[in-house]
Amino acid sequence: MAYPDKLAIEPLRQPPEVSIEVPGSKSITNRALVLAALSSTSQDDRVLKGALQSQDTEVMVEALKALGFRVSVDWPATVVRIGRDGDGIPAHTADLYVANSGTSMRFLTALTALGKGHYRIDGDSRMRERPIQDLLDALCQLGVKAQSERKNGCPPVLIESDGLAGGRVLVKGDVSSQFLSGLLLAAPFARGDVDIEVDGPLVSWPYVSMTVQMLHAWGLRVETTSTQRFHVPGRLWGCGLDGYDIEPDASAASYLWAAAAIARGRVRVEDLTARSLQGDVRFIEVLEDMGCEVVRGESGMTVSGRPLHGIDVDMNDISDTVMTLAAVACFAEGPTTIRNVAHIRHKETDRLSALATELRRVGAGVEEFEDGLTITPRPLHGAEIETYNDHRMAMSMALIGLKVPGIIIKNPGCVAKTYPGFFTDLDKLRPRTGGK
Repeated sequence: MAYPDKLAIEPLRQPPEVSIEVPGSKSITNRALVLAALSSTSQDDRVLKGALQSQDTEVMVEALKALGFRVSVDWPATVVRIGRDGDGIPAHTADLYVANSGTSMRFLTALTALGKGHYRIDGDSRMRERPIQDLLDALCQLGVKAQSERKNGCPPVLIESDGLAGGRVLVKGDVSSQFLSGLLLAAPFARGDVDIEVDGPLVSWPYVSMTVQMLHAWGLRVETTSTQRFHVPGRLWGCGLDGYDIEPDASAASYLWAAAAIARGRVRVEDLTARSLQGDVRFIEVLEDMGCEVVRGESGMTVSGRPLHGIDVDMNDISDTVMTLAAVACFAEGPTTIRNVAHIRHKETDRLSALATELRRVGAGVEEFEDGLTITPRPLHGAEIETYNDHRMAMSMALIGLKVPGIIIKNPGCVAKTYPGFFTDLDKLRPRTGGK
């Protein structure tokens, strides 16, 4: 989908009253791609339905192809089929490129440790600034030669392995939960059992919970009595799940629910329920705390906008929705404080600094501190918004344009990372007019 260099957001003329389907979850799709590849056999392909087509998932697909897996995609039908010939990782050497996909970088680093050979994983300029040393240290504990090519703890990553033997490993979890999720996805396919202990605090626990639940759905065992210790039996290549259905993306849904809050409308997101694997469905509770009316149905969830008031909220577990909440906070009565999200400084950009800069650009009052922000509503005005090539910056700041004239999003095409059709779906909030 082609977008211009700059995109003006037209304010809504009336509150939206719509039901919308959002695409499949990026987080689930990339986990499912890894599990489908590792669990496939030469006789049985694995079939994923509802898969998201985005830059993050496309780079994962291309990397799996480069590793020798058979991957066929039908993106219009949201179906991916994966198989492989022989055992283990088919390719013994590969040079993989993941752009700025954090899940792909972390998951492939752990996945290639299962191979027998040499692998290199690289990304774009921002990915080369994102830390990965904690995961490399963990793999080294398991007998893998895993190192940062430039010796700075960031990609490119070099993996030299003779397969993953199993054993005990200590991994830090305060920078990214994806280090732990990557280990958990690979562990069932090691030659022996793997015992994982998290060293210190763990950010974004719901994403680890998602990984564990998906492993269980694939018939893979993970034993845990806390968020800090995991026992994973190994030797499980070629497990029995033939197909997997991917649910709609809760992070994508957050923008549409936020639009209802900002514009005092009603937006229902279809096929996403409170039983979702994704922690980001809890964003709907945050909107409820701010004053919105929420209906949780068996086939979708609805937010109706009401007068909003500021809140003080710990968003460590749902940090991908921090920027969405920041946009909503600009239209509340009183300040909103977002806490315990220092780790989002290591995302596609330093999201706390970038968010503070762009909110001030449109007139909001912002206090930035080490692990969060306080946003104080003030009269807002139009501005050109820098997106820092960060999809969530583009989508969140576009929401302000639903009420404030003159908001222009630079590089709107960056939404292709996880939600290529975002601006098309945003336009669905407008009433349809004209002829047949």
